[in-house]
Amino acid sequence: MPKGVGVSAGIGVGPVRRMAEPIPEPDAAGQLRGDAGSEKTRVAEAVKAVSADLKARADKARGLGRDEAAEVLEAQVLMASDPGLVDGSAAKLAAGTSAERAVFETFGTFRDMLAAAGGYMAGRVTDLDDIRDRVIAVLTGQPVPGIPESDEPFVLVAEDLAPADTAGIDADTVEAIVTVQGGPTSHTAILARTMGIPAVVAMEEADALAEGTPVLVDGTTGEVVAEPSDEDVAKARTLEAKRAEAAKAATGPAATADGERISVLANIGGPADVENAVKNGAEGVGLYRTEFLFLDRADKPSYAEQVKAYKAVADAFPGQKVVVRTLDAGADKPLPFVSTEEEPNPALGVRGLRLAFKHPELLDEQLRALAEVQSESTADLWAMAPMVADMRDTEYFVDKAREAGLKTNGIMIEVPSAALTAGHLAKVADFFSIGTNDLTQYAYASDRQVGALARYQSPWQPGVLRLIGAAADGAGAEDKVCGVCGEAAADPILACVLVGLGVKSLSMSAPAIPMVKAALALHTVEQCREAADAVLGAVSAEEAKDIARAHLPRLEELGL
Repeated sequence: MPKGVGVSAGIGVGPVRRMAEPIPEPDAAGQLRGDAGSEKTRVAEAVKAVSADLKARADKARGLGRDEAAEVLEAQVLMASDPGLVDGSAAKLAAGTSAERAVFETFGTFRDMLAAAGGYMAGRVTDLDDIRDRVIAVLTGQPVPGIPESDEPFVLVAEDLAPADTAGIDADTVEAIVTVQGGPTSHTAILARTMGIPAVVAMEEADALAEGTPVLVDGTTGEVVAEPSDEDVAKARTLEAKRAEAAKAATGPAATADGERISVLANIGGPADVENAVKNGAEGVGLYRTEFLFLDRADKPSYAEQVKAYKAVADAFPGQKVVVRTLDAGADKPLPFVSTEEEPNPALGVRGLRLAFKHPELLDEQLRALAEVQSESTADLWAMAPMVADMRDTEYFVDKAREAGLKTNGIMIEVPSAALTAGHLAKVADFFSIGTNDLTQYAYASDRQVGALARYQSPWQPGVLRLIGAAADGAGAEDKVCGVCGEAAADPILACVLVGLGVKSLSMSAPAIPMVKAALALHTVEQCREAADAVLGAVSAEEAKDIARAHLPRLEELGL
């Protein structure tokens, strides 16, 4: 049975509909038609039309409450607005190249720059390719790439999806999404979860699914069944109903079956995400990604703008924990208002807290803004720094935060060295929060944007679980809280294992909260510990998950 990586829970059944054929590469020998000046105007108008279309899609996404989708599209609008794209094309037009080929080659130069940057920027290559193809389609009169039209619900199958495509999906028509590329943290995964559409990514066999073939997609397990029987569909629907009933019943504070309280919190990107977090039962915020306030803009947010954004979230959770991650940007998430040197490997460069060493004013102003919010709000505000590697990093951040007047100051554990030396770092940091996405990426030397490396990117990898256990042990020895705020926390089965490893709080995308609460409520702390101890003996991610299932007997009640 074909299987990919399930990234958005739920069951989807329907015929396969594939994305339109990609725009072919323009002829390399294509010659200029007309004069260079008029063709430059035509290119500029095409780019402007594509930018306007993307802006309209972003506005529509905002109107539907799809703020994450809108942010991605708005980033594309900024990319399309770069004057270098038109100017670069003009130079090639002057050399006698056709308009469509000039656009292709100019975008290719920008594409190579992004791909070489690695990390976050490499992940934007798909976004740039989408803009390029849309511009070429306008210039040549070809159909613009996009979601296929259908009078009936269908399962969308594609090599990968561009942000503009995903954001334009009608959740009432698209039963599920299956892609060949992508990973747990790709745009497709994030936006599918936001829209509540079942999704499976990194499934190589998806290329073999013919147009019109009936398929059953399980976004929880990653299984895709071609030409399912009525019995297959009935069984899947029964499981789906069981999961929905379990999630509906999971209300109130999260706790294990024997009454051990576990904080179940939400990951958010800003005030717009608060409503969904509250609706799904979040007991606070475990990760406030403040970088969304800084990225994709020409100048930094003002002090007043920062205070307003942080206070809006804090006020929504009176008396509850709100953990704010300071600016997580740098060479792989460049800021136009901060000068940085070109780096051969930005994922290992000046990013996260390291940016503050060169530009301390950014961190100082952010900490002052958080301190003002702390003084005016009843929320329990915690601050933490990303990309911390050693004691010097830890002391630097904690000292600065305390000088600003912040009471509770911790660090992200996403660099393996921090997990391995957690016992020392816990003497200084007030708490840990493990970012499993980056921890997995660094532990297994696998770029999390590359679908071909999906098997390395699983948080079930034994090496990652051992690092999590080391961090939790280090925190526990100093009576400090250790939480998890990566995508691992959103897996109900893995959540139980994390608790068994000593994790005290779990933060995740809002829709995942009910099922995590339900899984915890069915198992005692001792069962979680037994599962964790057994899992640490696994030699693969697949074996680790199987072992966990065997030690958590009531998962079946949840349809898991």
